[in-house]
Amino acid sequence: TKTVSCVILVLTWIHPSYALYFHIGETEKKCFIEEIPDETMVIGKYRTQLWDKQTSSFLPSTPGLGMHVEIKDPDTKVILSRQYGSDGRFTFTSHTPGEHQICLHSNSTKMALFAGGKLRVHLDIQVGEHTNNYPEIAAKDKLTELQLRVRQLLDQVEQIQKEQNYQRYREERFRMTSESTNQRVLWWSIAQTLILIITGIWQMKHLKSFFEAKKLV
Repeated sequence: TKTVSCVILVLTWIHPSYALYFHIGETEKKCFIEEIPDETMVIGKYRTQLWDKQTSSFLPSTPGLGMHVEIKDPDTKVILSRQYGSDGRFTFTSHTPGEHQICLHSNSTKMALFAGGKLRVHLDIQVGEHTNNYPEIAAKDKLTELQLRVRQLLDQVEQIQKEQNYQRYREERFRMTSESTNQRVLWWSIAQTLILIITGIWQMKHLKSFFEAKKLV
Protein backbone atom coordinates (compact mmCIF):
# COMPACT_ATOMS: atom_id res chain seq x y z
CA THR A 1 0.00 0.00 0.00
CA LYS A 2 1.15 3.50 -0.72
CA THR A 3 1.92 5.95 2.01
CA VAL A 4 -0.47 8.86 1.57
CA SER A 5 0.46 12.31 2.83
CA CYS A 6 -2.27 14.92 2.65
CA VAL A 7 -1.56 18.62 2.66
CA ILE A 8 -4.61 20.81 3.09
CA LEU A 9 -4.41 23.99 1.08
CA VAL A 10 -7.56 26.01 1.62
CA LEU A 11 -7.35 28.67 -1.08
CA THR A 12 -9.90 31.38 -1.71
CA TRP A 13 -10.23 33.98 -4.43
CA ILE A 14 -7.59 36.07 -2.65
CA HIS A 15 -4.94 33.45 -3.50
CA PRO A 16 -5.96 31.97 -6.87
CA SER A 17 -2.52 30.53 -7.65
CA TYR A 18 0.48 29.20 -5.80
CA ALA A 19 3.80 27.45 -6.35
CA LEU A 20 5.63 25.11 -4.01
CA TYR A 21 7.92 22.12 -3.91
CA PHE A 22 7.84 18.98 -1.80
CA HIS A 23 9.70 15.70 -1.41
CA ILE A 24 8.23 12.24 -1.87
CA GLY A 25 9.67 8.81 -1.18
CA GLU A 26 9.67 5.78 -3.43
CA THR A 27 6.20 4.53 -2.45
CA GLU A 28 4.70 7.79 -1.25
CA LYS A 29 1.68 9.61 -2.60
CA LYS A 30 1.25 13.31 -1.92
CA CYS A 31 -2.26 14.78 -1.94
CA PHE A 32 -3.52 18.36 -1.81
CA ILE A 33 -7.00 19.61 -0.98
CA GLU A 34 -8.10 22.65 -2.96
CA GLU A 35 -11.38 24.52 -2.60
CA ILE A 36 -12.59 25.43 -6.09
CA PRO A 37 -15.84 27.05 -7.28
CA ASP A 38 -17.85 25.35 -10.00
CA GLU A 39 -17.06 25.82 -13.70
CA THR A 40 -13.53 26.98 -12.92
CA MET A 41 -10.47 25.95 -14.91
CA VAL A 42 -7.38 24.76 -13.06
CA ILE A 43 -3.93 24.29 -14.61
CA GLY A 44 -1.16 22.44 -12.83
CA LYS A 45 2.48 22.31 -13.92
CA TYR A 46 5.20 20.27 -12.26
CA ARG A 47 8.79 19.19 -12.73
CA THR A 48 10.80 16.60 -10.85
CA GLN A 49 14.36 16.43 -9.54
CA LEU A 50 15.91 13.16 -8.39
CA TRP A 51 18.38 13.07 -5.51
CA ASP A 52 21.87 12.12 -6.63
CA LYS A 53 23.79 10.35 -3.86
CA GLN A 54 27.15 10.81 -5.58
CA THR A 55 26.94 14.60 -5.77
CA SER A 56 24.62 14.92 -2.74
CA SER A 57 22.35 17.22 -4.71
CA PHE A 58 19.20 17.13 -6.82
CA LEU A 59 19.63 16.56 -10.54
CA PRO A 60 18.31 19.36 -12.78
CA SER A 61 16.05 16.89 -14.62
CA THR A 62 14.81 13.32 -14.28
CA PRO A 63 14.48 11.72 -17.73
CA GLY A 64 12.53 8.48 -17.79
CA LEU A 65 10.75 9.04 -14.51
CA GLY A 66 6.97 9.33 -14.74
CA MET A 67 4.38 10.88 -12.46
CA HIS A 68 0.79 9.76 -12.04
CA VAL A 69 -1.78 12.50 -11.40
CA GLU A 70 -5.21 11.74 -9.98
CA ILE A 71 -7.88 14.32 -9.24
CA LYS A 72 -11.15 13.73 -7.38
CA ASP A 73 -14.10 16.08 -7.04
CA PRO A 74 -15.97 16.79 -3.76
CA ASP A 75 -18.06 13.65 -4.37
CA THR A 76 -14.80 11.58 -4.55
CA LYS A 77 -15.46 10.96 -8.24
CA VAL A 78 -12.24 10.64 -10.26
CA ILE A 79 -12.24 13.38 -12.90
CA LEU A 80 -8.61 12.89 -14.02
CA SER A 81 -6.27 9.93 -13.74
CA ARG A 82 -3.30 9.95 -16.08
CA GLN A 83 0.37 9.07 -16.33
CA TYR A 84 2.71 11.91 -17.28
CA GLY A 85 6.46 12.29 -17.76
CA SER A 86 9.06 13.72 -15.41
CA ASP A 87 7.81 17.21 -16.34
CA GLY A 88 4.14 17.67 -17.05
CA ARG A 89 1.09 19.88 -17.29
CA PHE A 90 -2.46 18.87 -16.40
CA THR A 91 -5.74 20.75 -16.69
CA PHE A 92 -9.29 20.20 -15.52
CA THR A 93 -12.49 22.14 -15.06
CA SER A 94 -14.51 21.84 -11.87
CA HIS A 95 -18.20 21.07 -12.27
CA THR A 96 -19.00 20.73 -8.56
CA PRO A 97 -18.01 23.43 -6.03
CA GLY A 98 -16.02 22.31 -3.03
CA GLU A 99 -12.85 20.50 -2.03
CA HIS A 100 -10.98 18.82 -4.87
CA GLN A 101 -8.21 16.33 -4.09
CA ILE A 102 -5.07 16.46 -6.24
CA CYS A 103 -2.72 13.49 -5.77
CA LEU A 104 0.70 12.80 -7.31
CA HIS A 105 3.00 9.80 -7.07
CA SER A 106 5.87 8.47 -9.17
CA ASN A 107 6.22 5.22 -11.08
CA SER A 108 9.36 4.56 -9.05
CA THR A 109 8.47 0.92 -8.38
CA LYS A 110 9.21 0.25 -12.04
CA MET A 111 12.53 2.06 -12.06
CA ALA A 112 15.85 1.09 -10.60
CA LEU A 113 16.84 4.74 -11.07
CA PHE A 114 14.97 5.76 -7.95
CA ALA A 115 16.74 3.14 -5.82
CA GLY A 116 15.02 4.14 -2.60
CA GLY A 117 16.03 7.79 -2.93
CA LYS A 118 13.88 10.87 -2.66
CA LEU A 119 12.30 12.98 -5.33
CA ARG A 120 11.71 16.73 -5.28
CA VAL A 121 8.57 17.86 -7.08
CA HIS A 122 8.03 21.51 -8.02
CA LEU A 123 4.30 22.18 -8.38
CA ASP A 124 2.62 25.30 -9.75
CA ILE A 125 -1.19 25.48 -9.69
CA GLN A 126 -3.20 28.28 -11.26
CA VAL A 127 -6.93 28.77 -10.79
CA GLY A 128 -9.52 30.80 -12.66
CA GLU A 129 -8.46 33.77 -14.74
CA HIS A 130 -4.81 33.09 -13.84
CA THR A 131 -4.95 30.14 -16.24
CA ASN A 132 -5.33 32.51 -19.18
CA ASN A 133 -2.30 33.34 -21.29
CA TYR A 134 -3.11 36.98 -22.00
CA PRO A 135 -0.15 37.74 -24.31
CA GLU A 136 -1.22 34.78 -26.45
CA ILE A 137 -4.87 35.93 -26.38
CA ALA A 138 -3.84 39.47 -27.39
CA ALA A 139 -1.78 38.17 -30.30
CA LYS A 140 -4.49 35.78 -31.47
CA ASP A 141 -7.41 38.24 -31.26
CA LYS A 142 -5.28 41.28 -32.19
CA LEU A 143 -6.28 43.21 -29.09
CA THR A 144 -4.93 46.59 -28.13
CA GLU A 145 -3.46 47.14 -24.67
CA LEU A 146 -6.69 48.79 -23.52
CA GLN A 147 -8.84 45.98 -24.93
CA LEU A 148 -6.61 43.38 -23.27
CA ARG A 149 -6.87 45.19 -19.94
CA VAL A 150 -10.67 45.27 -20.24
CA ARG A 151 -10.62 41.53 -21.02
CA GLN A 152 -8.54 40.88 -17.91
CA LEU A 153 -10.88 42.95 -15.74
CA LEU A 154 -13.94 41.12 -17.09
CA ASP A 155 -12.31 37.75 -16.37
CA GLN A 156 -11.44 38.89 -12.85
CA VAL A 157 -15.01 40.07 -12.22
CA GLU A 158 -16.34 36.73 -13.47
CA GLN A 159 -13.97 34.82 -11.18
CA ILE A 160 -14.89 36.98 -8.18
CA GLN A 161 -18.56 36.33 -8.90
CA LYS A 162 -17.89 32.57 -8.96
CA GLU A 163 -16.04 32.82 -5.67
CA GLN A 164 -18.86 34.82 -4.10
CA ASN A 165 -21.37 32.21 -5.27
CA TYR A 166 -19.18 29.52 -3.75
CA GLN A 167 -18.96 31.40 -0.45
CA ARG A 168 -22.77 31.66 -0.41
CA TYR A 169 -22.95 27.94 -1.14
CA ARG A 170 -20.63 27.23 1.80
CA GLU A 171 -22.64 29.52 4.09
CA GLU A 172 -25.86 27.75 3.07
CA ARG A 173 -24.35 24.34 3.81
CA PHE A 174 -23.04 25.60 7.17
CA ARG A 175 -26.47 27.05 8.04
CA MET A 176 -28.20 23.77 7.17
CA THR A 177 -25.67 21.83 9.26
CA SER A 178 -26.16 24.21 12.20
CA GLU A 179 -29.94 23.98 12.00
CA SER A 180 -29.78 20.19 11.81
CA THR A 181 -27.46 20.07 14.84
CA ASN A 182 -29.70 22.45 16.81
CA GLN A 183 -32.75 20.31 16.00
CA ARG A 184 -31.00 17.16 17.19
CA VAL A 185 -29.92 18.88 20.42
CA LEU A 186 -33.48 20.10 20.98
CA TRP A 187 -35.03 16.65 20.44
CA TRP A 188 -32.35 15.05 22.64
CA SER A 189 -33.15 17.55 25.42
CA ILE A 190 -36.87 16.79 25.10
CA ALA A 191 -36.16 13.05 25.19
CA GLN A 192 -34.00 13.45 28.31
CA THR A 193 -36.74 15.49 30.01
CA LEU A 194 -39.40 12.86 29.18
CA ILE A 195 -37.13 10.07 30.44
CA LEU A 196 -36.60 11.95 33.73
CA ILE A 197 -40.37 12.57 34.15
CA ILE A 198 -41.23 8.92 33.38
CA THR A 199 -38.48 7.71 35.73
CA GLY A 200 -39.75 10.02 38.50
CA ILE A 201 -43.34 8.81 38.09
CA TRP A 202 -42.20 5.18 38.13
CA GLN A 203 -40.12 5.75 41.27
CA MET A 204 -43.05 7.45 43.04
CA LYS A 205 -45.38 4.56 42.19
CA HIS A 206 -42.77 2.03 43.24
CA LEU A 207 -42.21 3.77 46.58
CA LYS A 208 -45.97 4.04 47.17
CA SER A 209 -46.40 0.32 46.49
CA PHE A 210 -43.49 -0.43 48.83
CA PHE A 211 -44.96 1.63 51.69
CA GLU A 212 -48.45 0.13 51.14
CA ALA A 213 -46.94 -3.35 51.28
CA LYS A 214 -45.30 -2.44 54.60
CA LYS A 215 -48.60 -0.91 55.75
CA LEU A 216 -46.94 2.42 56.33
CA VAL A 217 -49.44 4.31 54.18
